[in-house]
Amino acid sequence: MGITFPLGGVLPDQHKQHQAATFEYGLSIKTILVTGANGQLGQEMRKQAVLHPDFRWLFTDIGELDLSDAEGVLDFCRRERPAYIINCAAYTAVDKAEEDAAGAYLVNRDAVAHLAKAATQTDAILLHVSTDYVFDGTSTQPYKESDPVCPATVYGKSKLAGEETLQRLCPRSVIVRAAWLYSAFGTNFVKTMLRLGRERDSLNVVNDQIGSPTFAGDLAGALMHILLKSEAGQFTPGIYHYSNEGVCSWYEFTLKIHALAGITTCAVKPVTTSEYPSRTPRPAYSVLDKTKIKADYALSIPGWETSLAVCLNELLNQPA
Repeated sequence: MGITFPLGGVLPDQHKQHQAATFEYGLSIKTILVTGANGQLGQEMRKQAVLHPDFRWLFTDIGELDLSDAEGVLDFCRRERPAYIINCAAYTAVDKAEEDAAGAYLVNRDAVAHLAKAATQTDAILLHVSTDYVFDGTSTQPYKESDPVCPATVYGKSKLAGEETLQRLCPRSVIVRAAWLYSAFGTNFVKTMLRLGRERDSLNVVNDQIGSPTFAGDLAGALMHILLKSEAGQFTPGIYHYSNEGVCSWYEFTLKIHALAGITTCAVKPVTTSEYPSRTPRPAYSVLDKTKIKADYALSIPGWETSLAVCLNELLNQPA
């Protein structure tokens, strides 16, 4: 049985016993390295570790593994020998990135390059998460992986640079583009709408930006599904799209959040993007075509309303 390691620099005595048993009996338990383990997706990957204890899991964030340190990343991977690296680390502050391009590129491109080189040198498979922001959001049809990319923001450009770097340096990799990510962890749209719905009598929410919400728990499950398929000899590298099934606007998303949470005292009003200006342009259309990932990896994807209910059940039943 594998061991799930907590965050921290010192491995438990249990690890030494595990290594000894592995050596004595010739067992081969593969290691999964998860970076960005304190973020929304990283936290959901911890749940996957509980469901899949037959792997040795290493969860790291910047305190344990600084992805900006190329030699440090390579040394870590040489020492721990992960069979898989799941990169959940990302610079996702879209507005801040416009003023901090260097920071965005450091995390979204350079850190990816360091992981890609380390993965290639240690023969690991690298799973990496990207974004719908690599497109300009002007389409009226779901984006396919083969559609031309044209990011309109520093965030999108830095994520695209990360994709291109990864594909160049690490052929044994999968890039999964997602959109509208939320979970019971961290700060996200669902948690913000819950809070504002309880605090205010009314809310204005844009109704002309269209997309498909992605529950981070489902995305974590999809990454694990790809990993297990790879273990079964069915690894297909490349770029894939993932989000929950179905389409809605931010306004419609908010209505469903409030309905499922039983919030009835806040009037939600639809507004246009022009009435609710942002420092950084948001895609008007973020729907991703998921035909490829469903075909290549035999993946079943839940509808966004079903998954939203699952997430809200977690949130509403958390201890006060």
